Amino acid sequence: MSSHFSSAPDPGAIPFFAALVEWAGGDSTVWGGPGHARGELFAKSPAGRAFREFFGDNVLLADASNAVEALGQLLDHTGPIGAGERHAARTFRADHLFFVLGGTSASNKMVWNATVGAGDVALVDRNCHKSVLHAIMATGAIPVYLQPTRNLAGLIGPIPRGEFSRDSIRRKLAAHPFVADPDRPVRLIALTQSTYDGIVYHADEVKRLLDGAVDVFHFDEAWLAHAGFHEFYDGWHAIDNTRPRTQRAIVYATQSTHKLLGALTQASQVLVQDSESVALDRALFNESFMMHTTSSPQYSLLASCEVSAAIMAGDAGRELVAGALADSLDFRRAMNRAGAGRDWWFGTWGPDLPEGAGVPERADWELTAGAAWHGFAAVDDRFAMLDPTKVTVTSPGMSLDGEYAEHGIPAVIIQKYLAEHRVIVEKTSLYATLFIFTVGMPRGAWRPLIATLEQFKADYDANAPLERVMPLFTRDNPGYRGRGLREVCDGLHSTYRDGDIARLIASVYTEPAQPDTLPAEALRQLAAGNAEHVPVGELAGRTTAVLLAPYPPGIPLLVPGERVSEGVIRFLAHEATVARQWPGFTHVTHGLTAGSQPGSYTVPCITR
Repeated sequence: MSSHFSSAPDPGAIPFFAALVEWAGGDSTVWGGPGHARGELFAKSPAGRAFREFFGDNVLLADASNAVEALGQLLDHTGPIGAGERHAARTFRADHLFFVLGGTSASNKMVWNATVGAGDVALVDRNCHKSVLHAIMATGAIPVYLQPTRNLAGLIGPIPRGEFSRDSIRRKLAAHPFVADPDRPVRLIALTQSTYDGIVYHADEVKRLLDGAVDVFHFDEAWLAHAGFHEFYDGWHAIDNTRPRTQRAIVYATQSTHKLLGALTQASQVLVQDSESVALDRALFNESFMMHTTSSPQYSLLASCEVSAAIMAGDAGRELVAGALADSLDFRRAMNRAGAGRDWWFGTWGPDLPEGAGVPERADWELTAGAAWHGFAAVDDRFAMLDPTKVTVTSPGMSLDGEYAEHGIPAVIIQKYLAEHRVIVEKTSLYATLFIFTVGMPRGAWRPLIATLEQFKADYDANAPLERVMPLFTRDNPGYRGRGLREVCDGLHSTYRDGDIARLIASVYTEPAQPDTLPAEALRQLAAGNAEHVPVGELAGRTTAVLLAPYPPGIPLLVPGERVSEGVIRFLAHEATVARQWPGFTHVTHGLTAGSQPGSYTVPCITR
């Protein structure tokens, strides 16, 4: 088997990929792993031949073990791998950059294991990704939560500026049952940047507010890796060596380069910026890096980390981000035009847009208290903004202030309908569907999307049979055969309205946590077998042993060690009702265990 490649990559720009191509094209015999012997095994069975034909020879030839010294070592950042990381650090204007192959979930855990120990106090965005909560459980940290706002449409807003004040933090520490000294230092703050609905903090201001009050900033920028390449985001992302440094606190950013940029799925990176007085100890950080990194990396995935950064280098990165920004605005304007003069249509969440073209003005997207479009009850002027590339499409059924209409179209039904047309969305909330405009999307790719939404409207207005317009869904859920699309939308909408699910969700996600024990202790009890499955109806007063997180996006309802509130019980009971009455239109909640009967669930709790 031989390598197929028409032109050699430039080792000065992408050193690891260039070395990988050279090695894959050579005539080598491997006496060790991988066991498929550079693809030869796949020729020996029909399944293997199908696999090889689909993926091609190159991906198999490039599947090398870490014994190939010419490629360098990921675990100690040497050779072409280390050179690729240094190239990427310059592109992202960071002091240090590390390629990660376990997604930003692994990157987040690396940062925490490198910086936080048992008993350390950490300020944590309550609407963080579940991987941050897993890091808290693993490190033994004491989490003190910062509470973001939400509107009644279920969209996540910013943490108020006041929660970042040192007085507010001291009050939180004084009220926390596991913090004995409210004046003790805070080790780390973890902030979701951006939120899952596209809200971005003024990172420079956050750093000014807390530099010296915390030792470490951790910005989870899983959905913001593109921001460093366009002036629209200047000051609104974590790390940029052309801007002023912090005086004392080291800054980490974790980015899913597979989400917004060009790397393959699971690719991520950790960026680090030294402060004026403290530099990263790379040797110590690498201990945590090795803890969360395989000794058998997939080199095609690793090469995509390097190539993704190279794609964004120089003027190309700015042009790509400018294109994504402009295209997202073109889509919003086209949606507005499509709805003009119609009985109903979909909306787009964001500020009013004048007709025109080009890159948006940042001031228009910054949140202000007087603006009605965002629906948040209390925001601080120009402390946060909406990233225009995160486009939330709203459907009829409920206003931003939680008023239900007579008829409604839940977003989960739109999601299932679009999937039948091979249109995959990022996430949904009650009546909102998120579409992300990445740098790789072709310009104007939104036109077929609007055409599909037009078809949805026609099918809804005609109450078209579900088995005709959603055949794959009804194949898996035959109980919907003979029912119309509008009929099902109105039925699920009525279930939402009868349970006032909008206010219920807002309340359970904003109510204060009730910790009975630390997350790490709850994990220890779980591992020791001191946990039992408790039916949802019997959860009152119990302490959860697991993370309860509806997914996507994975924001926790409850953290291990917290007491189950009445609001959470009502929410889980409502989800069970939806599962019984509307199978196929429910979300997955990690930590919830399905019982033997449809709509029956249990939650693992610490044994009394």
